[in-house]
Amino acid sequence: MTDTVRVAMWSGPRNISTAIMRAFENRPDAVVVDEPLYASYLVRTGIEHPAREAVIASQPTDPAAVLAELSRPLPAGCRVHYAKHMAHHVARGSDLSWTLGFRNVLLIRDPAEVVASYVRSRESCKPQDIGLEQQRWLLELWDEQGIEVPIIDAGEFLRAPEAHLRWLCDWLQIPFSERMLSWPPGPRASDGVWAPHWYAAVWASTGFQPWRPRESALSEHDAAVAEACRPAYEAMHARRVRVEHRLAADR
Repeated sequence: MTDTVRVAMWSGPRNISTAIMRAFENRPDAVVVDEPLYASYLVRTGIEHPAREAVIASQPTDPAAVLAELSRPLPAGCRVHYAKHMAHHVARGSDLSWTLGFRNVLLIRDPAEVVASYVRSRESCKPQDIGLEQQRWLLELWDEQGIEVPIIDAGEFLRAPEAHLRWLCDWLQIPFSERMLSWPPGPRASDGVWAPHWYAAVWASTGFQPWRPRESALSEHDAAVAEACRPAYEAMHARRVRVEHRLAADR
């Protein structure tokens, strides 16, 4: 088991993607990278985000340069490279054939929960901001190429983190490590420069928080955004990973 495993986890914002990045970073054989396409996205769209200029200065803005960095050899003793991606950082119509060289995984969350969390940090929200539309057409690309891509639902993951992580490690053909279930609190050198604006909960965490129902009281506009994204969510949710732990609980 010496071959490098390069994982691309595609999420939307306000999900558990940073916590899962922590889980992989806590493995002794893994290197992680945090949202490597963020600067490229900000330059391409012109959108205003917290720490925009700092983000742009911290990363390559040319996707080709990003890919080169994602493909670098790993340090001695490491064979797992884990990239946390935001699906809305890529543009439909761009050449995404480079994704075919990675072990892609989709991380989805109910859009009402995503929007409710998103608007607590941002003044407005549009369907293209939360990544579900982009996740669906990324999946269409991979389906066309006959590439297997597991879909993990955040709500179900939090009901059984260990079972899902064991399943994912088995799919990746890497050994599961108990160290993936907990980590020291605080920031990491690998965190993006945007972390002070978004990562307070993760910095305070030492593991995955138990699942709990979320309040999703939305304005009329925000509810419409969530409903516009629901067909994409439901289509992917129907194909989600169902680990044995969850199947037993559902019966």
